Amino acid sequence: MAAGLLDNRPDLHELIERLQHQLFIAMTEMAATPGSTPKVRIEARHATELEPLIDRFAGERPPLTTFVLPGGSPAGAYLHVARTVSRRAERELVALHRIESVRPELLIWANRLSDLLFAMALAENHRSGAIELAPNYQV
Repeated sequence: MAAGLLDNRPDLHELIERLQHQLFIAMTEMAATPGSTPKVRIEARHATELEPLIDRFAGERPPLTTFVLPGGSPAGAYLHVARTVSRRAERELVALHRIESVRPELLIWANRLSDLLFAMALAENHRSGAIELAPNYQV
């Protein structure tokens, strides 16, 4: 959904599409029968390729000095939703790893993916002029 709101950013469309392909690779790996080797798997390069992207998007805005509430521009808000879902999936992978082996490459990639989506959400909000709200701990 975020991609549909980023018509003026073909670079982000391409990146989101690449991430969607990687999500399908991760799902293929997770759906494989235990003990089998799926034809495609998340590789170390997938996580490594996310690192400079995280840095690029984080560098597009001033450093955070507080937590922020998810929201902002429509595209930024959808990227925050994607980050939240990604982080939840990461926690589920870690919980699964306590029961059966999950390859480290998949765990690392899931962590870097959620960080990238967070950096993208903040960068998009900054770019669009949306105000990031800090949590109000007094309510």
